[in-house]
Amino acid sequence: MAVGARSGHEEPEERPERFGAPSSSGSVGEPPSEADPADGDADDDGGPQDPRRPRSFWKELPLLIGIALLLALLIKTFLVQAFSIPSDSMMNTLQRGDRVLVDKLTPWFGSEPERGEVVVFHDPGGWLEGEPTPEPNVVQKFLSFIGLMPSSEEKDLIKRVIAVGGDTVSCKKGGKVVVNGKPLDETSYIHPGSTPCDDEPFGPIKVPEGRIWVMGDNRQNSLDSRYHQELPGSGTVANDKVVGRAVVVAWPLTRWSTLPVPDTFDQPGLSAAGLAQDAARMAGPGALGLAGAVPLVLWHRKRRES
Repeated sequence: MAVGARSGHEEPEERPERFGAPSSSGSVGEPPSEADPADGDADDDGGPQDPRRPRSFWKELPLLIGIALLLALLIKTFLVQAFSIPSDSMMNTLQRGDRVLVDKLTPWFGSEPERGEVVVFHDPGGWLEGEPTPEPNVVQKFLSFIGLMPSSEEKDLIKRVIAVGGDTVSCKKGGKVVVNGKPLDETSYIHPGSTPCDDEPFGPIKVPEGRIWVMGDNRQNSLDSRYHQELPGSGTVANDKVVGRAVVVAWPLTRWSTLPVPDTFDQPGLSAAGLAQDAARMAGPGALGLAGAVPLVLWHRKRRES
């Protein structure tokens, strides 16, 4: 028998198991010190989990653009909108070509125009009759629709509110604008060299409830309420025609500024007429209640005495 040969009756010699090979008991050899990256991750149940690849930027771009356009449309509809100044009627407060941002949010909460505010409003009817309307291209129409560019098709105007519903306003040649008996000091906003109303004196005019009386800051170059008294509303503008209040000059950047209410509109007594009307409205029901209560009290007192 050759050296090293074994009998067929002898048990085979146990050989060391190969690294990672299963044994007869089902166990495996010593695992490697580091997991093989090719094996992938395992979930909580021990099963394989497919890694998710990040979405391509070019696939997300249309979604981002769509969301941005939707937000711009919502902002334009409910919050703010840009408007372009087409004339010199509001100089020097606003100049031709300025872009202003108009607050459209507060009217949704019942806010109404107040004295001294600069407001944008739709043509009440006949104010811009005969004025040419520029024809925008497709891109301008789209940008105007979403509010990234001032609308060029709508016939809108921008003026300063001088009087509101219930006020009495007037102006004589050589004098000042008078609201509810109080003269206005307009030196802070009226165009240098302009007079309050020498070109078109008016009044006294009682502004109907729910309407406003508006005038441009460049009085000798502004076809405002004074020049439309023959139209329905007698030169006043309905509150529901007001788009919103102009709050900021946004462009050009060199003219960036806010548009606050001048101090003259905060003078004491300017709203005295309005306060008197409110007091009269409150006194009316009170007087009726008192008139009805007195006979009842006298009748009850007479019964107690008897």
